[in-house]
Amino acid sequence: MRILSVICLVVVSLHATASARQKTFTRAETKEAERKLSELGYWTGPVDGVLDAATKQALIAFQKWEGRPISGKLTADELDAIRHATAPQARDLGYEHVEVDVDRQILMLVSDDDRVRVLPVSTGNGEPFIEHGENSVAYTPRGRFVVYNKTFGWEDGRLGSVYYANYISGGVAIHGYLTVPTQPASHGCIRIPMFAAREVSKLTPRGTIVLVYDKVSFVSGLSWAKNPKLKQAALDLGPLQ
Repeated sequence: MRILSVICLVVVSLHATASARQKTFTRAETKEAERKLSELGYWTGPVDGVLDAATKQALIAFQKWEGRPISGKLTADELDAIRHATAPQARDLGYEHVEVDVDRQILMLVSDDDRVRVLPVSTGNGEPFIEHGENSVAYTPRGRFVVYNKTFGWEDGRLGSVYYANYISGGVAIHGYLTVPTQPASHGCIRIPMFAAREVSKLTPRGTIVLVYDKVSFVSGLSWAKNPKLKQAALDLGPLQ
């Protein structure tokens, strides 16, 4: 009987702990999480205490950067992690550019004073597909690029419609898309959440340096930033980058 009582107490304790971790957050607590995420550089949208799509995407970006389980849910554990987190840092410093970390599946808009704004992305999934009658592989190229062309609003293509596309190599672009899964899912483009696509377009004019890398490949863009002629030569190559 004593053993049964102990078991019951343990079960009740575990249930109480789980319930505490899954509690409903007040608007003030949600606003605190948004404010801290925004201060760290994650793109939250309005800091208003509403757990909307933008806040969830910011939370996903945080979880990706920190290597945490990706849920997009605000829990007591996540709030505690947010409170004690430090800001993400770009690989290349000292100039304005964009970085896409393929391993973490995030994009960073980097300012010339090294501040970042972070969004979750979905890149090429590595699967074969057919385009224009030819076999292709859904691969996001790694390397150093510049935005060579842009479209505004919706653009319809053979592989689907994209929103505010910023082309960096061939038909590969950073663009808004209706779905941005937490894992690679595109044909090679870099999908970003719809709510941020127009602003990203404004912040990345033609000639913006874009670095796309993973854990085994990284090329700095600092030489292009210091020497406009080198960047212009890349821009003149257009889709052949």
